[in-house]
Amino acid sequence: MSVWIEIILRTLGMLVLLFFAAKISGKKQVAQLSYFDYVTRITLGGVAAIMAVDVDMPYFYGVLVIVVWVGVTYLFDLIALKNKVVRDFIDGKGTVLIKDGKIMEDNLKKEQFTTDMLLKQLRTKNAFNVADVEFAVLEPTGELNVLLKPDRRPITLKDLNVKVPDESEPQTVIMDGKILHEPLATIGLNPAWLRTELDKLGVALENVFLGQVDSNGQLTVDLYDDKIQVPEPVEMQLLLSSLKKCQADLELFALETEDEKVKQMFGKNAKKVDEVIRKVAPILQ
Repeated sequence: MSVWIEIILRTLGMLVLLFFAAKISGKKQVAQLSYFDYVTRITLGGVAAIMAVDVDMPYFYGVLVIVVWVGVTYLFDLIALKNKVVRDFIDGKGTVLIKDGKIMEDNLKKEQFTTDMLLKQLRTKNAFNVADVEFAVLEPTGELNVLLKPDRRPITLKDLNVKVPDESEPQTVIMDGKILHEPLATIGLNPAWLRTELDKLGVALENVFLGQVDSNGQLTVDLYDDKIQVPEPVEMQLLLSSLKKCQADLELFALETEDEKVKQMFGKNAKKVDEVIRKVAPILQ
């Protein structure tokens, strides 16, 4: 067998082996790797590279090293799931760098974290002033998580006592110009509805790169041709306008009638419609 053919076969074999090793180790991004995971992956990559090009070394030795290494790593991960001491030793623990608005200088030195690095990490969290930070912890992955002081946090709908329904994830119903029937059926819709919505937008199915339906049942599309402007869905705004018109008409009827009972009925219903508008306005706007 030619050397170059053997190298290709050895490389493909190592690639397959590393693929299964990565599947066993779980779905972790590079930023989420602990020191133990990081060292493991570097070692496996180095072993695979050596075994791919060193034709003088028996291929079985490389396979044996990778299998043993992955097996030991997997065993440690299982133990870490049930034992906090082992988990803290392998994955490490978070270090508090700011507490009650004060920088913990000793912890900065312990983690070899300079003031410049701290300020840089804070800026990535939109905290440009240290005085705005209530609490900050450096995670084992090197990420800094920040809790701003109460008066510096963005206002949410909950702070305003505005109740909104929970939203479900958008369903992708069109991809590469083709209808995806399974997600469409998941939200209780059918291709006929989808084609009707596309007609409203003036868009042909084959011109749609991606189409999604949100939790409110509105279809949004992205076309292959980015120069074409697709109108935004207006059903929700039209519904809100109709409700406001209905409420205004009821108030007008109450003012025009001379019958006291009818006047009270119109006024009472106008207030009910106004209450409905207050509840649904955050959703429909």
